[in-house]
Formats: sequence, structure tokens, C-alpha cells
Amino acid sequence: MSAPAPGTPAGSWRRGLAPLLLGALLQGCAANYLEPEEGGVDHALQGEYTAAGAPWALQVVALGEGAFRGVFLAGGLPGGGADGGERVEVEGRRSGALLRLEGEPWAEIRDGAALLRAADGTRYALPRVQRESPTLGEAAPAGAVVLFDGSGLDQIDGEVDERGLLHAGAVSRRSFGSFHAHLEFRVPFGPELAGQRRGNSGVYLQERYELQVLDSFGLPPDARGCGAIYGQRPPDVNMSLPPLAWQTYDIDFSEARFDDDGRRVAPARVTLLHNGVLVHDRVALDGPTGRGDAESPAPGRLLLQDHWSPVYYRNVWVVPRED
Repeated sequence: MSAPAPGTPAGSWRRGLAPLLLGALLQGCAANYLEPEEGGVDHALQGEYTAAGAPWALQVVALGEGAFRGVFLAGGLPGGGADGGERVEVEGRRSGALLRLEGEPWAEIRDGAALLRAADGTRYALPRVQRESPTLGEAAPAGAVVLFDGSGLDQIDGEVDERGLLHAGAVSRRSFGSFHAHLEFRVPFGPELAGQRRGNSGVYLQERYELQVLDSFGLPPDARGCGAIYGQRPPDVNMSLPPLAWQTYDIDFSEARFDDDGRRVAPARVTLLHNGVLVHDRVALDGPTGRGDAESPAPGRLLLQDHWSPVYYRNVWVVPRED
């Protein structure tokens, strides 16, 4: 989501009493769960199901109070064979530990597996899989500025919870021009929430350009969804994993260029790998996103936006570079 107005002190974005109270008002009484065991049966059923040779892979999205959406994807999961093929959505309800998705295709899910019935009547067993980004836990290379590795806040202005995780609402203490960055984030499990209320944060490059962070699991790519250049361009693939899975952004950012009179002569560009899959390839940015700071030749800070959702970060580092 877009940021507060330019010039708003970064500290006022951080988690504190006012953001928490406002977040509670915006989200009503719906719960956000921060650990898998808190999510109960609904969280255990939600996830991704696939098997070699099956005509469909399946993403199961919890909607609260035992309601679910099943997303059947021809050829495999996003980043693993789907490739923009046919997509079919069906609804279902849970009875105890059994979930039935009624439609065509049809599936029953329990005990960590989905029984899929294809249109020709053939049945397939699809185990539940937990994919992991290939860059998860990637160590900072030589020359990196480690913003947060759990050991302190010398390089970032933010707050850490009792688990040693960085709250959304943190900003680097130094500014950067062009850079490569790595970070890991986890969105909460909020099955009764929807849209921009569901696990909302954002990674602001130079406090100007937002890469959206959101629980967009099971949705088509969207210009306001996870992996988007907010409001400007959707990701080529929605690589969102289920909520409470750790996810990665690997970012290459080239700053905008200006002439001696302060006129922009080259746009900023960004390449983004979401969970190891290329979703933006040297995309030229139209300008600041949302209410990001105005463009200028000055470098800017890396901001992990607080948008009243309990989103957390870890393993955040930046390698400055000269273009």
C-alpha cells in the first residue's frame, strides 16, 4: 500500500500504540495468527498440493470459519509449470478435518493430501508440499551492509519482537544509490481478512518506489498484489507462498539519473526475484509509487513499511554498487 505523505518521520510509521489501535479499527475483530500452530485446522489444510503427472496442481486458500477457495492450475504451481495456463477456482467448506472442493475439477483434502478427480474421472493423489525459496538464508557477501541479522539495530531504525524478528516499520540508517538487496519476510495468517487488509507491508527503495508485500497467495498477478511495483506494474508471476511461510525478495535497483539542471535523463530500474523466480526484469519505473518521496539525484533509505499488519522481516542486507 502507498506510504504516508513525504516527510513523515520514519519513527511514526513503526509499530506502536497508535498504529496498533488504528490497525485494529481497520481490521475489526478478525484475527491475525503469527505461528502455524495458532491457525488450527484451517491453516493445516491451506497450502499447495501437487504431484508429477497430475493434470492440475492445487492452491487452497482459507477464507475463515471453515470456508475455502481452491485454485486449480493446469500444468503445475506458479514458477513450477503453471506458466499462465488454465486456472479454475472452486469453493469449498470444511467438515471437521475434511475439506471438499465441489466443482470441476473436484477434490477432497485431509491428512496432508488432496484426492483430485479430473474431468475424465481419473483420480490423482496430490501431497501437500511446502516450497522454499532457493535464496532463503542467503548469507551477506563481502561488502554488504547488514541492516538486520537478529544481532542488533546498529544499521536500521526499528523494533524487534521477543522472537528476534524485525517488525514492519523499519528504515535503514544510511542512504543508498544503486544497490543489490536481499530480505526475507513473513505475512500473518488472517483468513477472515481480504485484499489490502491481508498481511500488508511494502519495501520502499530510496523511500520512493514500493515493491508491495501482501498475502496474495492463490490470486492472479495484480498491480497492487505481492511482488508488484505498487500501482505501476504487476509481477509477471504471482510467486506468493502461503501465509506464515518465509519468503524472499532479491532486488537489483538502478537509481534514476539526472543532468546538471536536475532533469531526469534516465529512469530508475528494478529487477526482482520473488522466492527465486524472476518477476520483474529491469523494469523502468514511471516515478515514485503511491505517496513515495519525490525523485531527485540524492540517494535514499530502504524502508520496510508498516501498514497496520503484523508482517516481520529477517536477514536484510544491501550491497551498494556503482552503475
